[in-house]
Amino acid sequence: MLEEIEKESKQIIEEFFEEVSKKTEIRKGSLLVIGCSTSEVLGGRIGKESSIEVAESIYNGLKNELDRRGIYLASQCCEHLNRALVIEREVAEKICLEIVNAVPQIHAGGSFPVTVYKNMKAPVLVEKVKADFGLDIGDTLIGMHLKKVAVPVRLSTKTLGKANITCAYTRPKYIGGERAKYSL
Repeated sequence: MLEEIEKESKQIIEEFFEEVSKKTEIRKGSLLVIGCSTSEVLGGRIGKESSIEVAESIYNGLKNELDRRGIYLASQCCEHLNRALVIEREVAEKICLEIVNAVPQIHAGGSFPVTVYKNMKAPVLVEKVKADFGLDIGDTLIGMHLKKVAVPVRLSTKTLGKANITCAYTRPKYIGGERAKYSL
């Protein structure tokens, strides 16, 4: 089961970037926010059946593609940490984010943020980001951490395990009205 989850995670992130690249440029240094309920992946209720093993499988499936593309990861914690995000200190400092004092735990943050925290070089938590891309595994509500304007991305795969998959990229707002010309 864990091998299958890792394989599906890899396929999802590859298809996601393939679809996004048809619509916008994927720049090195962009930020992807991921919300992930391992409970939902296992078919349970969010927050009730957390699994580090499932989180590790998902992380392992995603990590190589993110590294290959130079995409930074922000992992959204659960509501018990006010949906704070795990991010590399270097990235937080680079984009001037205020660091908050917490360390995710399985039932106060979630299994996926715990796994991300464990695997980052210098992890910190921040309260909010404005990410370029989003991947929501299990209806974790990541929208608050996306730049405006979020555009849905439809994948052929709709679930990871039993969890719904929702994806988005962002684009700049159109301003100016009928006289304006747009670059996108």
